Amino acid sequence: MYQRQAAARPGGLTAHFLGTSSLLLSDGATTLLCDGFVTRPGLMRVGLGRIAPDAGLVRAAIERLGVRSLDAVFCAHSHYDHALDAPVWCLQTGAVLVGSESTANIGRGLGLAETSLRVVGDGDTLDYGRFTLTFLDSVHSPGDRYPGVVTRPLVPPARTGAWKTGAAYSVLIEHPVGRILLHASANHRPGMLDGRRAEVVYLGIGGLGKQSREFVRRYWDEVVGAVGARRVVLVHWDDFFVGLDRPLRPLPYFADRFDVTMAMLLPLAQRDGVEVVLPVAWDATDPHGELD
Repeated sequence: MYQRQAAARPGGLTAHFLGTSSLLLSDGATTLLCDGFVTRPGLMRVGLGRIAPDAGLVRAAIERLGVRSLDAVFCAHSHYDHALDAPVWCLQTGAVLVGSESTANIGRGLGLAETSLRVVGDGDTLDYGRFTLTFLDSVHSPGDRYPGVVTRPLVPPARTGAWKTGAAYSVLIEHPVGRILLHASANHRPGMLDGRRAEVVYLGIGGLGKQSREFVRRYWDEVVGAVGARRVVLVHWDDFFVGLDRPLRPLPYFADRFDVTMAMLLPLAQRDGVEVVLPVAWDATDPHGELD
C-alpha cells in the first residue's frame, strides 16, 4: 500500500518533491537540489517546437520553497526534464552545477562560469556541509529517445533532442541523520550498488509499465534490495507536460502504464516489508520520519 510521507520535523532532513526526479533536500544549514525541473513545457512544444527554461518559474519556486541559499544543483542526467532549469537555479542562487560534461555544457550555454561547474565521474564523492554525495554510473531507462552527449554549450531555445542523455547517475546521499539513494532512471547496471546502504530510495519508475515482470523484479532487487532500503519514494511517474500549478498525475497511457507498474511493484514491496510512498509536490517531508 502507499504510505504518506512523514511531515518535516526539527533536527531532521527536509525534502520537497517537485515532480519528475526533482528534489530539494536540506538540513537547515546546507541545501541541495536534484534537477530542479519546474518549467515543464507542454507536449506540443516539446514535440514540435523549441524549448527554453522559464526564469520566472524558477524564481517563483525559490520563493515558494523559501530557499535562502543553495549549495549545489546536481543532475541525474542531461535530458531536458532533468537539466533544462538547473543552470537557472545556479544563476539565481550562486549554487554550483554538478553532473556530467553534458550537464556542464548546458550550464555554459546559459552563461555559468567555469568556477560554477563541477564534472563528476563514477565513484566521485563531494562534501557539502554534513552531506556526502557519491555519484555512481547508471543507465537510462529502456527506450532512451535522446542518447548521446552534449558536445558544446547548449544555448536555448533549442529542440528537445539537444538535451542529450550524457552520463546517468545514481546518487548516494549520506548524512548523520541517515542515507538516501536518489535513483532517477528505471534501469541499473548489475552489481552497481554492491556494498552500498541506504534506508530510503527515491526510485525512478518512468517506463516500467512497458517492461516485463522479470525486468521489474531485477530492477527492484538490484536497487532497493541491494541497499537494504526500508522506504521507497516513487519519482519520475508524473506527467511532466503539465505545470506544477496543478496536482501531479501519472503519465498518459501512450507514454506509460502507471497501474501496470504498481501491480508489479507493490507485491515486491510487500514481500520485502518496504514502505512505498507516492509523494505530493511542494510538501515539506522528512525522508526518514517514522522509520523506527
